Amino acid sequence: MTCREFIDFIRDYLEGSLPPAERKSFKEHLALCPSCMAYLETYQQTILLAKEAFRDLDAAVPEEVPEALVSAILAATDRERA
Repeated sequence: MTCREFIDFIRDYLEGSLPPAERKSFKEHLALCPSCMAYLETYQQTILLAKEAFRDLDAAVPEEVPEALVSAILAATDRERA
């Protein structure tokens, strides 16, 4: 397996959907390639950080936050998306 193939298969590997032969090749490459090991660790950390960043996305806005501020933030977000 090449480094490029490693990157192509990383998602399937982490999801556990990589077929046995490719999984074996993936693990063998991982054991021999420090760059891909670092890439895998960074990839996993990125996933964890992204989940953490959006963990409270559906949380209610605290009552002490003025409604005008919430409205302004939502309006600015809508303008940025347009």
